[in-house]
Amino acid sequence: MSQAAPHASIAGAPDALKGETFLTQILSTLDENKAEDVVSIDLRGRSEMADHLVIASGRSSRQVVALAEKLTDTLKSEYGISCKIEGKDQGDWVLIDSGDVIVHLFRPEVREFYQLEKMWMPTGAETA
Repeated sequence: MSQAAPHASIAGAPDALKGETFLTQILSTLDENKAEDVVSIDLRGRSEMADHLVIASGRSSRQVVALAEKLTDTLKSEYGISCKIEGKDQGDWVLIDSGDVIVHLFRPEVREFYQLEKMWMPTGAETA
């Protein structure tokens, strides 16, 4: 796959399509790297901080860090985006700010404690 292909497909696209393509890449990368319980929450019209919030789990601190590294490497190589990243040293909860999409990666126990899905899911939405 050519490095220019993703840039070419996004450059002339409307902003909504750019965001969806970018979100699809993030979800695909997390899936390929065995992230668990991936949830995507549409924040458009509900928050100024981002268009989408993605929450996922890794089985251990080591996997959480590996997921974060792989995702940030992919976004840099495919889109030229250097993400802001917090929490990678501990590996319990890593936050990746890529601009339009914010990604939270957790160990399962930490994810259960913070319950971000409940805070951001639309009213009436069910979480697993």
